[in-house]
Order: sequence, then structure tokens, then C-alpha cells
Amino acid sequence: MMKIEGVSKKYMRHNQSTMVLDNVTLDFPKGDFACIVGPSGIGKSTLLLMLGGMLSPSAGRVLLNGQSLYDLPSDQRAQLRRKEMGFVFQNFNLVTYLSALENVQVPLFLAGINHGTQRDKAASLLERVGLIGKLDHKPSELSIGQQQRVALARALANDPAIIFADEPTGNLDADTGQEIMAFFQELNREGHTIIMVTHDLRLTAKAKRTLRLANGGVLVEPQNREGDIHA
Repeated sequence: MMKIEGVSKKYMRHNQSTMVLDNVTLDFPKGDFACIVGPSGIGKSTLLLMLGGMLSPSAGRVLLNGQSLYDLPSDQRAQLRRKEMGFVFQNFNLVTYLSALENVQVPLFLAGINHGTQRDKAASLLERVGLIGKLDHKPSELSIGQQQRVALARALANDPAIIFADEPTGNLDADTGQEIMAFFQELNREGHTIIMVTHDLRLTAKAKRTLRLANGGVLVEPQNREGDIHA
């Protein structure tokens, strides 16, 4: 489904060149659930952003179903993101002046869905994540865990094939983090491909495999037992 071929990424910092990824090749098959781990600053989020079509590599190709993302014009790449990808971030990135329902409607609006269908689907997704009584609440009126559930519902709005998650439990307490991970496992069982960055090594057991970044490369660790059982 998704593949990177010979990908490198170089940054210029204080007039010095820093290579965070160096000639990396990886496959992400349909139905994968991969956790990307490694120390802070090693390039985890960089890799996720490149896979998500939001940060071009210095060299190499990023392919989705055989299509090279960065050979597409930016507007076509954005259209592909809206159609095929969902994103969940540590800081949720909710629109503060919109209600939970309206936040989930945003990607549906951008996809040109009519208003009534937008509301019905957004309400259904919020019910699925346990927020049916919070449709009209703005982010400031929700707990941290509830805000992340809104972000999850929004990520699912266009029924994406791939869900990218960057530290999705980073701002959550342990119990809520486990609930979010269980939800990711459920989505994976339904056929969604999950690619997640995390600093919490305890969560990697929930995935099917772990990708460890070090020295510009990626070590693919054996399939995780718990993730394999629940997949």
C-alpha cells in the first residue's frame, strides 16, 4: 500500500547540515499497524510527515498504491490526503471556536459533502467514540481525553485507508491512553492501516510491529505478540 524508496532527509541548522534519515526503504502493507519509536529529535515526526505527503524528502520517493506523492502537484497531493489519509496529533489541532460536531464536519465540508450528510456522519462518529452528549461543546468545554476523541472522529470522517498518529497519547493519562490505543486496534481490525509515532514503549505491544529509528536508519523489530493477537 505505502512504500518509501531510498528516502533521505537533510536539514540545515546553524549553517550545518544534519541528516535525520539516510537512504531508508520501508514497506507498509495494507492492514499494517506500525509504531515508530526512537529518542527525541531522531526524525520520527519527520518520517510521519513525509509519509503523510506534508514534507518532501531530500532524496528518494514516497509511494501510495504505486503513485509517487511528491511527483504530484501540491493541489493533487492535498486531494489525495483528504481522500486516503486521516491524521491524529498530540495537540489535537481542533478549531477552538467550532463545536465538536463542527470540528468533525470540517473534512466532510472540504470533500464537498452536503450539509445534512455532514451532520449525520459527524454525529455518528462522535457517538462511536463516546461523545454523543457533547456534540455542541467547544474544545475548551471538553476534557483532554474528550478532545482527543473528537480528533479521532475527525480523522475518520472521510473513511481513510491510512491513519497517521503523532504521539496520540502524549497528553493523556495512562488509562485514557490505553483506551485510545484500544480504539486504534479496533480500527486496525476493521482494515485501516495505522502508522503511529510514540515515545511510550509500552504502547508498542499494541501494534503489529515496531520501527526503531537510529543513526539515520530504521531497524524493523519482530512482530509484536499482543498486536499480532488482536490484529
